[in-house]
Amino acid sequence: MGVAIPVGIYGAAFGAAANTAGLNLLQTMALSLLLFSGATQFAIVGVIASGGAVAAAIITGALLGIRNGFYAVRIAPLLQVRGLRRILAAHITIDESIAVALAHESSDGDGDGGGDSATRDKKNSDLFKGFWFTGLGVLFFWNLFTFIGALGAGLLEDPARWGLDTAVPAAFLALLWPQLKNNRLRIIALASLLLSLALAPFLSAGLPIIATVLIAVGAGWRVR
Repeated sequence: MGVAIPVGIYGAAFGAAANTAGLNLLQTMALSLLLFSGATQFAIVGVIASGGAVAAAIITGALLGIRNGFYAVRIAPLLQVRGLRRILAAHITIDESIAVALAHESSDGDGDGGGDSATRDKKNSDLFKGFWFTGLGVLFFWNLFTFIGALGAGLLEDPARWGLDTAVPAAFLALLWPQLKNNRLRIIALASLLLSLALAPFLSAGLPIIATVLIAVGAGWRVR
């Protein structure tokens, strides 16, 4: 809930941005409920607000949404969801649910197997609950505050005045920090930070962060 609530509240900023871009309430809520990917939603309304074509908005959103596919490859073997629940699990496979879930992964990444079986079972249970509670929590609060933001867009004006623009980065930093357990991971994080900052002036919003996957792939390939 400590992740779901502040991230969800930022949905008010999206509701206001969509309203300003000319989307009606139904269109705005459809994006939050059916697309449900914050960075992608902001990119789409950003393109529309700047006068871009709908096709350009869709392409931009699709590029940003690719990351969720990588998340699915990582989390699916751990969750082992079957049946219709796979559809819901896919829908809430987002940055926050993956980060919270993997914080409880049974192995610490150093090859020790995660301790005895009781410890592994406990961590696997926490991983499962972390994924579902975080994903469903963000889904609920994001849509609730999207609705509030779309209705009260005139009151928000600049979301930065309310500090809403810092909610998501702050939540991600809180999730990331405990995972940097050794120098190798800290170097990867620092290299990703520097690359995204270097690319920021040249690429559209969101793409510099996606580009850091090259560093992760390179680091993983070297270990292999």
